[in-house]
Amino acid sequence: MARPTVLFLGFGGVAALIALGSAGSLDRMASKTPAAAHAGPSERAPAIADRVLTVHADYRGHYMVHPAIDNYRVKMMVDTGASLVALTDADARALGVRPDRAAYSVGLNTANGMVRGARTMLREVRLGDISVRDVEAIVLPPGALSISLLGTSFLRRLRSYEVQGGRMVMRG
Repeated sequence: MARPTVLFLGFGGVAALIALGSAGSLDRMASKTPAAAHAGPSERAPAIADRVLTVHADYRGHYMVHPAIDNYRVKMMVDTGASLVALTDADARALGVRPDRAAYSVGLNTANGMVRGARTMLREVRLGDISVRDVEAIVLPPGALSISLLGTSFLRRLRSYEVQGGRMVMRG
């Protein structure tokens, strides 16, 4: 008998399940590299590997972002404790991802107990100037998650990311 896979949605995922259903975001992003901030008109833009994005925490301490996933803009909360990018059913449908009932075979531990999700692969997740291709994700059933999560299946593909002083800095 196949053993079910269990993934963990981190503290941010728990908070999203509990508190983010109708809350607005104070999304303030700046996507400047140190080189780009001082670059004159004749200087070349930095290489893609030098891309830096700074995201400021909202009033709750959450990092809200709006990446383009396969050219569709999705509101997400960055969750360093989530194993994968986790999509709400509504966001997955907007992206054209509609898993059949049998695909919901991955067990997930959430604040509301065990939930089954369906694995999928996202061709591209673009956040500011940072682009990551072939990102593993999970689709959760309706009502299981109030906001999609940008988990470590995206974050670990970056050169680095750090959180300090109410801001998150991602380097692509």
